[in-house]
Amino acid sequence: MSAKNWLSRGTLVLASNNKGKITEFENLFSELQLPVNVIPQGQLNIEDAIEDGLSFVENAIIKARHAAKISGQPAIADDSGICVPILGGAPGIYSARYAGEHGNDAANNQKLLADLLPFRQQNTPIQAMFVCVLALVEHAEDPLPKIFQGFWHGEILEHVRGEQGFGYDPLFWLPELGISSAEMSKAEKNKISHRGQAMQHFRQSLG
Repeated sequence: MSAKNWLSRGTLVLASNNKGKITEFENLFSELQLPVNVIPQGQLNIEDAIEDGLSFVENAIIKARHAAKISGQPAIADDSGICVPILGGAPGIYSARYAGEHGNDAANNQKLLADLLPFRQQNTPIQAMFVCVLALVEHAEDPLPKIFQGFWHGEILEHVRGEQGFGYDPLFWLPELGISSAEMSKAEKNKISHRGQAMQHFRQSLG
């Protein structure tokens, strides 16, 4: 699949109904200045796909194919989350529904803090990594989805900090900056975040 093929279609469906993600993507796509309309799937009455893959890559492809099949347009999907090595990589692909209810950020954050309590040691940071995988398909049965990945390394705080962002941003500490990702502006976050990195790879693929 060449960039020319899907760009010529004029429309790219963003396979997400997550308001926080959609806002970030709208800003990121605006910076790309692509000659194509990027439409969140909700505007086309497309509900979320059933994410039954076992990896970020699988789920991103599932979501992209789902949106492409219903819309008849090329689609791009994001699957992302936070991985904590000391928890065996959890919450991982279950980040959005870690506490049981999909998209309940406060409950997810509280569960993560509770699960980490047994591992807390004085002056020993708990490492974590935000992961973003983008999958781009030209059509629902595209045999060669394009994959773009971004990884953002940091630590997990003991208490939430900051009012910006969404998801696990208030717990994600960036020691080199001395702030949480929820204390960054949208523009600052997009420059270095996992999603920003994946979008940079996407941009580079366009030549």
